[in-house]
Amino acid sequence: MSEETIPQQTGPGDPSADATGRPKGLLEQMEELMAALNADLSALADLQSGGPGRDSTDEQG
Repeated sequence: MSEETIPQQTGPGDPSADATGRPKGLLEQMEELMAALNADLSALADLQSGGPGRDSTDEQG
């Protein structure tokens, strides 16, 4: 039996369901994951480049 033939059950606390309890589509889930990933990567890049809130004159060496 393939995964496509198994109906997906979502509960009230299921992260794959939206506020109405309706299961999200795969594309919507992927878009949210990509947005979160982009935000994390941007924050990481800011940290590595001495981004906002960090004074680069404090570094020694």
